[in-house]
Amino acid sequence: MNNHIIESIKNFFNKKIIEIKLLTNSFDINCFKIKTEDKKNYIVKCYEKKNKKFNAIKAEAENLIYLNKEGLTIFPKVIDYNDEILIIEYIKHNNIKPEKNNLSFVKIIKNIHLKKFNKFGFYFNTQIGGMKQINNFEDNWVTFFGEKRLNDIFELICQTYPMPKRINKSIELLIKNLAKRIPSKPQSSLLHGDLWDGNILFNNKKLIGLIDPGSFYGHNEMEIAYLRWFNPKYIDDNFIKVYNEYLPIDNDYFTYESIYQLYYSLMNVYLWDRSYIKDVETLLEKIKV
Repeated sequence: MNNHIIESIKNFFNKKIIEIKLLTNSFDINCFKIKTEDKKNYIVKCYEKKNKKFNAIKAEAENLIYLNKEGLTIFPKVIDYNDEILIIEYIKHNNIKPEKNNLSFVKIIKNIHLKKFNKFGFYFNTQIGGMKQINNFEDNWVTFFGEKRLNDIFELICQTYPMPKRINKSIELLIKNLAKRIPSKPQSSLLHGDLWDGNILFNNKKLIGLIDPGSFYGHNEMEIAYLRWFNPKYIDDNFIKVYNEYLPIDNDYFTYESIYQLYYSLMNVYLWDRSYIKDVETLLEKIKV
């Protein structure tokens, strides 16, 4: 472990650190669990190799502060941060998850999505997988999703390691005709932004924390599509029915669900593994483009 990193972490605490455990290292960001002499635990994130173009640590800190100010205490509190280190509260969990639809989970997601705005975007750029999400406000959802989500990640893939031409042509055609495919002005809701299984913390089947947000105001159904795409047991066939009782799902939702899921599939291709190109192909077949 880098001694400079350890010293930087120690300088943030006014008490002795008795344990430092590396939990993950992703996208050049180290995530540690820290225990101090008073037996309190914290999560500390810091760069192993700093990204000069975008500071994902600072973006996450400001995102969490915003969410807590909105009264969404399901997200961890920020203890301290600067441009290099983020310290947040540790949420104790054992990862024992419910095996079917969980009403408390639906209610917590609903509470986030009930935060409304009159535009699509956010007050600053947020991170997803350490990558910058451009959040300049737009009045039209098709414009925001098409340009700042779907096309943005597609262009990044094309610039680094293009997918097969037949896939690229299909995505280009979809983006060109997106206005015919998804709602242009749905209600704009606050989104977690990266709501997959790894960012949802359970303790004895009870949802107790959401982590690693990449928030923006967008169509809430985009987040529903993501939850259904990674398909854990607690997002069962009853999930949409229960969610619909709190926030109505559009009658045409299933005609464009795969379009929203395509964004996350492309994100996985770019950030993780090109094996996800198979998922991209499957989704394009569902979209029939």
